Amino acid sequence: MIGKAQEWITKALHHLESEFWKLQVGRANPAIVEDVLIESYGAMQSLKNSASVSLLDSQTLCIKPWDISIMHAIAKAITDAGLGLNPQTMADSIIIKVPPLTEERRRDLSKIAKKLSEEAKVGIRNARADSHKLIKKAEDDKEISEDQARDLETDLQKIIEDANKKIDEMYKHKDTDIMKV
Repeated sequence: MIGKAQEWITKALHHLESEFWKLQVGRANPAIVEDVLIESYGAMQSLKNSASVSLLDSQTLCIKPWDISIMHAIAKAITDAGLGLNPQTMADSIIIKVPPLTEERRRDLSKIAKKLSEEAKVGIRNARADSHKLIKKAEDDKEISEDQARDLETDLQKIIEDANKKIDEMYKHKDTDIMKV
């Protein structure tokens, strides 16, 4: 029961970490565009399934589609994704210069990071609720005693508190990174 909760919490923390990686902080990062959905061969798929994304320098991304015929679809999808990026098509690749962040954009990104951390905390609360149900069911089915159930709930609460503390630390670190000029 505690193991299942730990698994759910780990997934929530990994998801938050991957979402934080996607936030543009004035430096080029392939994760910014890898999950942009493009129409390719009549189906929607992520960019990382249709092209290689690499860094030319700290401010520039280079996208090389595996099939040049979808290059304009990739450029359009990146423009329409609302990432604030302006792709430029070359002969066989797409170049994206990541613009430096303005103060307003930094504040917006900080709000997005806060929202993502709150969503992760909701995921943690859901894991706690599901685990409480499992503990209660095991107690009702006489699989565990009241004392064991109470001990499990105490252990679960400690795990939840540690996870929430970790989320707060992750947010604080990301916020510092975003606001750094």
